[in-house]
Amino acid sequence: MWAVACLCAAANAGPHWRLQYFHDELDSTLLITDLKFPSARRGLAVGLLQKRESAKPVMVSTNDAGATWSVQQLKEPPLSLFFLNDSLGWMVTDRGIWKTEEAGRNWNKVASVQGVLRVHFLDENRGFAAGVRKTLLETNDGGRSWIAPQIVEKVSTSKTNTVFAALDFLGGRFGLIAGWSRPPRAMGSRFPDWMDPEAASRRRELPATTIVIETRDGGVNWTPQVVSAFGRVTQIQLNPAGSALTLMEFDEAFEWPSEVFRVDLHTGKSTRVFREKDRMVTNMYLDRSGGGYLAAIECGGMLHRSPIPGRLRILRSADLTSWQEMRVDYRAVAHRAILAAADSAHIWVATDTGMILRLENE
Repeated sequence: MWAVACLCAAANAGPHWRLQYFHDELDSTLLITDLKFPSARRGLAVGLLQKRESAKPVMVSTNDAGATWSVQQLKEPPLSLFFLNDSLGWMVTDRGIWKTEEAGRNWNKVASVQGVLRVHFLDENRGFAAGVRKTLLETNDGGRSWIAPQIVEKVSTSKTNTVFAALDFLGGRFGLIAGWSRPPRAMGSRFPDWMDPEAASRRRELPATTIVIETRDGGVNWTPQVVSAFGRVTQIQLNPAGSALTLMEFDEAFEWPSEVFRVDLHTGKSTRVFREKDRMVTNMYLDRSGGGYLAAIECGGMLHRSPIPGRLRILRSADLTSWQEMRVDYRAVAHRAILAAADSAHIWVATDTGMILRLENE
């Protein structure tokens, strides 16, 4: 008995991801769209509580590092969150931008804009928004009014087909906004990909126009770069050490579901650091030490994306070169997962199946 107990203790030792919150109800599901931890104790997840044919926008929050959670109804379907500090934050919905000065306890709508996917603020007044239909906006009054910077006119891609999906800033001055432009695919099979995987696998991944816009003065001036490349840039994370991680995601027809690149911000050199055929990366976290985490979904067969959620896989690297899979609660499955961190010692992950897990070192 003692030997068995020792073996079990050894199996549970070391860094692992422990389930902290799970919406497990027979008549409803929780689709989490974003997760943020402004501090080690305060965390917020937003999404849709789906029940039969209805969907209710909600926020799930904790004030005690995940020991207890509360559910609060929101007024509009949420897309993403951004927090400048422990109390001041913004929420993007499908119909506007909301602001909180009380760590999410109360939200006030500050702008009715559509098409925005995410925002990033440099201080309490200056911020940027990016989204679909070539949406790129800036504000100087905390989000109450927004204008399109002149750089948008210098990007020659079509408004209808252009999406700005990723943005990040480093030190308040250096920033990157990235996206893509691609015409819609012609209609092929009359069935969705998961019902007709062979037809999906025969379709070729077509190159897209990748757009990267760079600023070195806090968004006063921007320099665009447009190249033809496969895939879509869905996330960029900058690191004070002078590097960035870039996530590229692909369609079903591509051999790889996703790739992660490391970019040297001093030289501009890009190096692929991760890709696996059965691991679809959906989110990244780059820590200040130069290491990082990848949140991936286990996939296989002809389709990268299935209506059946896959096992959540989280990988850790100290040098962004070699990656090791970490132990994750066996119940964690998802179509997509989102990493969030208050700092390198307090890291969390949420799934679009209503689960929130915390990284524990013992």
